[in-house]
Amino acid sequence: MLQSVASSRCIRLIDRNRPAWYFAFLMIIYILYLIFGAVVFSSVELPYEDLLRRDLLELKRRFLNENECMSEVQLEAFLERVLEASNYGVSVLNNASGNWNWDFMSSLFFASTVLSTTGKGSGYGHTVPLSDGGKIFCILYSVIGIPFTLLLFTALVQRIIVYVTRKPVLFIHLHWGFPKHIVAIVHSLFLGFVTVTCFFFIPAAVFSILEEDWNFLESFYFCFISLSTIGLGDYVPGEGYNQKFRQLYKMGITCYLLLGLIAMLVVLETFCELQELKMFRKMFYVKKKKDEDQEHIVEHDQLAFASISDQVASLKEEQKLHEPFVALQPVVNYTSDSSLSHEQ
Repeated sequence: MLQSVASSRCIRLIDRNRPAWYFAFLMIIYILYLIFGAVVFSSVELPYEDLLRRDLLELKRRFLNENECMSEVQLEAFLERVLEASNYGVSVLNNASGNWNWDFMSSLFFASTVLSTTGKGSGYGHTVPLSDGGKIFCILYSVIGIPFTLLLFTALVQRIIVYVTRKPVLFIHLHWGFPKHIVAIVHSLFLGFVTVTCFFFIPAAVFSILEEDWNFLESFYFCFISLSTIGLGDYVPGEGYNQKFRQLYKMGITCYLLLGLIAMLVVLETFCELQELKMFRKMFYVKKKKDEDQEHIVEHDQLAFASISDQVASLKEEQKLHEPFVALQPVVNYTSDSSLSHEQ
């Protein structure tokens, strides 16, 4: 008897705190996913790093043997200075001396990656402010520009998604009679396929042709890292020697990144409006508790109708906020006054 009562209490306790248990499970899965990624990256990349270190040490040893007049201290000082300049995008090589990192188009490219956060992480290439004034301006520029960019992108996505997602789904649902949630799922998959094709595969093929040192995988990698706002900066287009129409090329890449980021946000918003994903997200949310004061007011007969009306209005407002697609406005036909008087 006691065991059954205890088990029923445990079941009720679990049911009452089910979102908390789901959230704890989600946190555990995320931590395990981070550990899994660390293990895979370490096991895959560590041998290549070790091989590169060995090659560099062997190259350094051979250079010192062939140039006995130079000491290891002098070589270390020279390499340290070269690497420091390279981290700021300035190369000592002759074939890279013609590319400036802070001309107008390169600066426009840098500003777009900063405001859109596509250049976070290690940044695009090594184009970073060198002067103290540039660092201060970058901070102030980002503090104002990043929220402004997010506001602009949000407004654009909310307008685009009406014509790209909600109206087409509603049109197919009303005119062809297919279930709305099925149409929404198929439309989301189709929109995702079109976006991946237009902003990943096709640009990757173009980059693999325009960039001499890139293959298709490296070009696709650049597109994904950029549009996912990871921005590692290990691949930067338009930095090769003898790059034709470099200024125009940089301008095109800037437009591609901005348009691609907007397209990715539209796709994500489309998938987030699916009812199945909404139900899945609600599993991890904290349930809203009823206000005791409102329940006490409902008990009074005088204010019961007003309170119920307020609750209905709030429920309707909440439905509008969670409604994934634009609802069809009802059409009401009114008869004229003359017809009414004639009938009377």
